[in-house]
This record gives sequence, structure tokens and C-alpha cells, in this order.
Amino acid sequence: MAKDINDVYRGLSHPKVISFYGVSFESLAATREQMQWYAQPQQLWWAVMSLDGTQFYGAGGLNDIDLKTGKAEIGFWLLPQHWGYGYMQEVLPLIANHGLNSLGLNRIEGFVDSDNINCKRAMAKLDFTHEKTLLAAEQKAGRSIDVEVYVKTA
Repeated sequence: MAKDINDVYRGLSHPKVISFYGVSFESLAATREQMQWYAQPQQLWWAVMSLDGTQFYGAGGLNDIDLKTGKAEIGFWLLPQHWGYGYMQEVLPLIANHGLNSLGLNRIEGFVDSDNINCKRAMAKLDFTHEKTLLAAEQKAGRSIDVEVYVKTA
């Protein structure tokens, strides 16, 4: 993903994207540091591209992969001009299936800002089960937010 650094910075510094996403960058240098995190063995992320590979749409993958416990966290974001076209519906099952089938995980967790209605609907459509709500779990823009936990198991 190193070649995608400018696109990742463009997405994870965009106010609409970071309004619901837990990671944001204020500089290309900060993005470069995060790209090193993506390269660690317990992270597995992909660029989401147009079918012809010429246009960057966003990124998705698995965080904190733990093969001993058999679980990981799923994440996904898109540039706003690509919202509403069903890409999340296409890509998230591929990521989840890779984790459950190819990596042999037994549990994939998705953590969703309680205010992110579209993502919560998508998780339910993709057969992720709402497991619990973590009250006041994170601070965002100077306020506490609740986080919904969605789970898919093997």
C-alpha cells in the first residue's frame, strides 16, 4: 500500500470520512507512519480500486489479527464520492471470508460509531451480529461516543 500513501492521506484527512472513522491524519508524514503500521504482520489491508485498477476508492482490511485466539477486527473506509454504490457490500464479505476461511479465524469484530447509521445497516445486511454497545467508549471531537460491536463467526 506504500504507493497509495497520497490516496490514504486524502481519505483519512477528509472531514466526511473521519467523522465516523477512528483514524485521521494531519500530514503526509503522519500518514507515512500509519502505512508502516499497515505493513505489520498482524494487519492485512487492501486498497479498494475500480475494476480497471486506475481509480482509488478507499481501503479495507483486518486489524490486530491474532491467530492464537482466532480473532481480528475488520475495518473499511471509502472516499465520499464512492459512497452509496454498494462497494462496502462487495468488499466486506471478501475480507471477512478471507479471515474466516483462509486465515482460519473464528471471530471477526467490527466496531462502529453509534451515530454511523449506514455502517450499522451494512453490518446487519452482511450477517454480522450486533453483540453489544460500549457506552462512552471513545472520545471524538471533544465528546464521548458509544461504539457498537458487530461480530461474524465461523
